[in-house]
Amino acid sequence: MHISDGVLPTYATVGGYVVSAALTAWSARKTRSQDLPKLAVVTAAFFVASLIHVPLGPTSAHLLIPGLTGALLGPPAFLSIGLGLLLQSFLFQFGGLTALGANTLMMGLPAVICGWIFQRYKGRTQKRQAIVGGLVGALGTAMAAIFLALLLGTGGEDFLGMAKLALLAHIPVIIIEGIVSAFTIGFLARVKPDLLRAAFTPASRETDG
Repeated sequence: MHISDGVLPTYATVGGYVVSAALTAWSARKTRSQDLPKLAVVTAAFFVASLIHVPLGPTSAHLLIPGLTGALLGPPAFLSIGLGLLLQSFLFQFGGLTALGANTLMMGLPAVICGWIFQRYKGRTQKRQAIVGGLVGALGTAMAAIFLALLLGTGGEDFLGMAKLALLAHIPVIIIEGIVSAFTIGFLARVKPDLLRAAFTPASRETDG
């Protein structure tokens, strides 16, 4: 789900950078020193998950895990995804530097939204956390796919067909990510529940299950 250089019009490229820069600054301010080890691990997981991809013209389909990233990190998820995409662009030429702002916004914003949803509704039981984790895992990818289609649509009529194809191609990915996220969150709820506390709310204010 990387948009390549030269696909988006100038206003979408510049707008993506402006909004992403503001959200990255906000995300960095929300990142506490004790969150850095977890941020590094989740960023590495995001980086690796996105390496296996299937090209689809100016974009590609692959595992994204924005919902899972948001569930684990909360607001720092935007910074995590931005760093992962920057490394992918430099090391493997996935996406492009001019489209980096749009790519970060496309995956980072759904991650933050899904992180808030998970922390708000996860409850305290392992079963509920796994279910909510699976739902936000699928939702994060669905939102990213919709953002992708909208961004490709700004490129003009030539990209409208590709926008529809990209959206349809991610339906299986949405299902897979929901399953992966449910199993991952369920496992962490059993062995390391502290990892499921993000920076949105203190543990004392978590919603009861």
